[in-house]
Amino acid sequence: MLLTFTLRRLAGYWLVFLLLLLPLAARSQALRVQVRDSLRHEPLIGASVVVPSTALGAATDATGTALLNPAPKPGTRLRITALGYRPRFAVAPPAGQELTLLLVSGGIEIEAEVLVTATRTNSRIEDLPTRVEVLGAEEMEEESSIKPASIASLFGDIAGTQVQPTSPTTGNLDLRLQGLPGQYTQILRDGLPLYGGFAGSFGLLTVPPLDLRQVELIKGSNSTLYGGGAIAGLVNLVSKTPTLGTPQYAASFNQTSLRETDLNGFAARRGARWGYSLYAGLVKQKEKDVDGDSYVDVPRVSSANLHPRLFFYPNGHSQVALGYTGTLESRRAGDAQVLKSGFDPVGGHTFYIDNTSLRNTADLLYTNDELAGGRFTIKGTVTDFVRDVNTNSNAFTAYQTTYYTEASYLHAAGPRHTVVVGLNVNGEQLASFNRSATPLRSPYTYHTLGAFAQDDWRVLPRLSLQAGLRLDQHNQYGLFVLPCLALLYKASDAITARLNGGLGYRAPVPYTNSLDERDYPLVRALQGVQAETSFGLNGDVNYQRTFDSFDEPLVLNVNQSFFYTRLSNPLVLDGLGFAGPFGANYLTWQNAAAPLSTRGLETYVRLRADETELYLGYVFTDARRQYDAANQHLPLAARHKFAAMSLVEFTDAFSAGLEASYIGQQYLSDGRTTPGYSLFAALIRYRVGQFTFALNGENMLDYRQTRREKVVLAPFDNPVFRELWAPVEGRVVNLSLTWRWAARS
Repeated sequence: MLLTFTLRRLAGYWLVFLLLLLPLAARSQALRVQVRDSLRHEPLIGASVVVPSTALGAATDATGTALLNPAPKPGTRLRITALGYRPRFAVAPPAGQELTLLLVSGGIEIEAEVLVTATRTNSRIEDLPTRVEVLGAEEMEEESSIKPASIASLFGDIAGTQVQPTSPTTGNLDLRLQGLPGQYTQILRDGLPLYGGFAGSFGLLTVPPLDLRQVELIKGSNSTLYGGGAIAGLVNLVSKTPTLGTPQYAASFNQTSLRETDLNGFAARRGARWGYSLYAGLVKQKEKDVDGDSYVDVPRVSSANLHPRLFFYPNGHSQVALGYTGTLESRRAGDAQVLKSGFDPVGGHTFYIDNTSLRNTADLLYTNDELAGGRFTIKGTVTDFVRDVNTNSNAFTAYQTTYYTEASYLHAAGPRHTVVVGLNVNGEQLASFNRSATPLRSPYTYHTLGAFAQDDWRVLPRLSLQAGLRLDQHNQYGLFVLPCLALLYKASDAITARLNGGLGYRAPVPYTNSLDERDYPLVRALQGVQAETSFGLNGDVNYQRTFDSFDEPLVLNVNQSFFYTRLSNPLVLDGLGFAGPFGANYLTWQNAAAPLSTRGLETYVRLRADETELYLGYVFTDARRQYDAANQHLPLAARHKFAAMSLVEFTDAFSAGLEASYIGQQYLSDGRTTPGYSLFAALIRYRVGQFTFALNGENMLDYRQTRREKVVLAPFDNPVFRELWAPVEGRVVNLSLTWRWAARS
């Protein structure tokens, strides 16, 4: 009932808002540029049309149309680029005329031509004062052959990220950016918050790469653009969309040595007025006790994922997209003998954990690229999440409803300014069901009203300034003023420097990703706490050069960056010292008396020629909790991490890759340190027509924490688990078959 009422209410707001604004629409004096493929004459989405050495430029929309507003003078030189196509130059036509251009295939996908959507301005990477890392279509295709059920391992190849296991029972993972735990990173799907439920439980584990076009990663504070939660950074997952005249179909089958079976399918098609995309996926993972201690290291998982989207194109410059995402998942782990018996005690074996979750998400997007001379966007999402946790000692069931709505307007105010302003309303409600033995009886309800503005100002031909401000009014924690400032200086055609900083915040929530399920009923309601606030500073220098003397142009990138984050009022979970259910102590969140800070350096070198690539990266992280004098080092933040990757395309059909990473010393909560360890992976991929075969091996040296120490400790009917600082599943080999078909209709 709550979900239905919220959807109806939001739909009513959007309809009224549209009716009020649509009469304001007016066709501006602008130059329309149609960009198409030279062979198939299909529209090219995301191509860039710019006036060199100015801020005037635009990206093509779903119809292959770019709108330059104001129109450049007749005879002005234009540069047109698109991924996989050779750049082209043209001149602006006389006033009132349109321009149609054909691009020839054969260019390479270099970083400077990647279009980024997470910054709200749909800009190219080379023009952004904020540093953005993009994993594109090639990485998505590779990942769908390696880990078709999730995108978690994608981030393991990047030096500045750390994918940390959090639970030996559920197999859950934490994505740490710049040393901070996962709750400080915001996950978006097409620019909308992706609510996994209970602060993101199993979030990255339920997002399949076959459904994605690219992944955008922005490190550092980004609360000015997207509100609370983006303290360490944000990840924006960009979905595939249908292309006019080119149906797309794909299906994949995957089998692993850990007895996981994956079946995924994707389809997309578009006509002149209507289009659709559809993803469906099934995962079946059998439990496995890798180290032979009678406790499951890999949980039994059954999940189904459905993501259909319907597109409507009223005209050539507007679009409506309606989507639904449904995920049903079961995760079971514990004593191996208890799982085999169907949770019935066997002798002295009693321990188990059973997680069942259901997530339903509806989202709506409306864009108009020619409303009063700019781009107007309305978008919103509503998520209903239910999670049922049962163990041999207690039970916990809760539901969470979240929503986010936003209206924004993007306008090019002359050749030097690109301004975006917007309003958004978001909120969430979390409550437990009556059968749960928990002090969280009454639901907590959050509502936040936000307003934001951002100006991208080209001060000089080589100097750009981005200034933004957000005001968030939270119903529980008051007003937050969140400014940000970013600078981009192009010292030469090869060298650029960036510096950006901003404030952020995170509203307290009772549950985090790393919390043990047995502790859920012990967490007390939030009382007397403040929101966490932050200051973040990031900077980098990037060198890029293209060598054209080879058969394929060779692109070299060298990047050196630094980061600093100071988190005030950090929340820590403490026992109050009085008994809760089953004799255990209640747990309460409290603000620490001193801040938490992370700082570090990151370096990477990348060489790329067509599909052949070499990547080397290193990051140093110093993360300290100043409120703990006895052990200041933040647990499980690796001080050193190396990452290396090579992918070689020997022929159009055959390619192979190697990956290696070294995770250095980590500190544990009790002050102990862990040894550093290395992980290696290998991939062989072969294409035959529309089919791709891939053989992949992860953790080839079979490094496991359980080889160094026991992870499960007594009492075995209600065991204690050590902190996880290394993998527990060991070596994994998988074989996949993928079929892709796209043809001109």
